[in-house]
Amino acid sequence: MTIDKSLKIKKGVSRSRNVLTRVERIEKLQSQDRWTEDASPFSLPKIRVYKVVLKKKKKVKEADDAKAAKK
Repeated sequence: MTIDKSLKIKKGVSRSRNVLTRVERIEKLQSQDRWTEDASPFSLPKIRVYKVVLKKKKKVKEADDAKAAKK
């Protein structure tokens, strides 16, 4: 069954996924020099997926700017 065009997201999944496709796993293994061309694409080893965590900006600076603007 296909998804209706109105329900699709144009830019794809914006959050990080914890499951990679077979092609993505092979690409990761190639970049880590753990993949050989004669290896089977079945029963691949597990690949660790790191989540990207962005640090939040400090709100202290905004409070200081607001106090300075009032003076």
